[in-house]
Amino acid sequence: MSAPIVVGIDIGTTKVCTVVARMENDGRVRVLGVGIEPAQGIRKGTVVDINAATRAIAHSIDKAERSSGLEITSALVSVAGSHVESINNRGVVGVSNQVIDHQDVERAMDNARAVNIPHNREVVHVIQRDFTVDGQDGISMPIGMHGYRLEVEAHIITAAASTVDNLRQCVAESGVSVSQFVLNPLASAEAVLTEEERNMGVIICDIGGGTTDMAIMIEGEVWHTMVLPVGGNHVTSDIAHGLRLPFSQAEEIKIRYGHCLPAEVARDENFRVKSFGSEEQVILNRHEMSQIIEDRVEEIFNLMLQEIKRSGFDGLLPAGMVITGGTSALKGLPDLARNVLQMPVRLGHPANLTGMVDKLQSPAYSTSVGLVLWAMLMSEVDPQRHIQNNHDGQGVDWDRVKDLFKRFLP
Repeated sequence: MSAPIVVGIDIGTTKVCTVVARMENDGRVRVLGVGIEPAQGIRKGTVVDINAATRAIAHSIDKAERSSGLEITSALVSVAGSHVESINNRGVVGVSNQVIDHQDVERAMDNARAVNIPHNREVVHVIQRDFTVDGQDGISMPIGMHGYRLEVEAHIITAAASTVDNLRQCVAESGVSVSQFVLNPLASAEAVLTEEERNMGVIICDIGGGTTDMAIMIEGEVWHTMVLPVGGNHVTSDIAHGLRLPFSQAEEIKIRYGHCLPAEVARDENFRVKSFGSEEQVILNRHEMSQIIEDRVEEIFNLMLQEIKRSGFDGLLPAGMVITGGTSALKGLPDLARNVLQMPVRLGHPANLTGMVDKLQSPAYSTSVGLVLWAMLMSEVDPQRHIQNNHDGQGVDWDRVKDLFKRFLP
């Protein structure tokens, strides 16, 4: 059978990116089509203008359809924003036949899902951490083991139902159904993390325009997720106010001349730009702009450090942090992150791609690539059953799904 064609739509504060792809025999991802459109009507992961957001998403999907020559009918869609929350819960069941099978695992997961979720919240992910069989903990996959009592510890991620419904409606207006929503850092993790980093203990941090999304992964499992309502647009806004420039122009010079470490920039290095209310160009100092950037980025990483310490996992992360997202491309950002966090930091970007990959190898598109990788993993199990969040388990090859099941359950 030929590899399934999958679609991911990354809806961010600054851009909407639709990717059409399939898995090649050599394990690389072949990108068949890409549609990138500036975002409209989205702020910090939330729809603030449904008509504008619908137009941007429709244009992105249309570009991807034209470049791939394929009609898009369903897709995985990213979700982020400060409305995302997570809780932990345990599920306990008795083993029916003294040998644990997939039905026992499903019953334990269903038990873990049975928490009081407010009516205005929607469950996005139920991620198992580990299993306990008759008091023996640390079991990654209990199927086939003997036991009488099965427990599972689950990490449950929820989002505001209204926000999710608005995103679903915007995508549906383009004739595309949402097969599953995926939290940004979990999608990015598929594109940029190594298996060793997952197992050792690592933070995946996606710094976008409006939000900073983080997930802590230990022993291959997601142990904690968090979303901070700050991102690259706050840096741009500081530059615009500090240097009295239009926002669009501040964004342009941030990308072109920005640096997070003023010590790396000569004090007499200047550049020219048009200011507010003047047709003539003014001279700005790059070192002064770097100080503005450093203050805001340092503040963002201090907020991250507070969240990491609050999670209680700060001493269990020898692999440090992998930073991705559009803002991570700022010069000097990994070095500043190392100084603030006092841990290893590297820049993560998608790799192992072929086809239409001119732009997709940038950190800004880690979530976009991660979405199609996520969809490929799900389709290996059962494209209809698992992407649509049904879990009857019939006809599933559990030997093939062990690694996937260990990593996440939608």
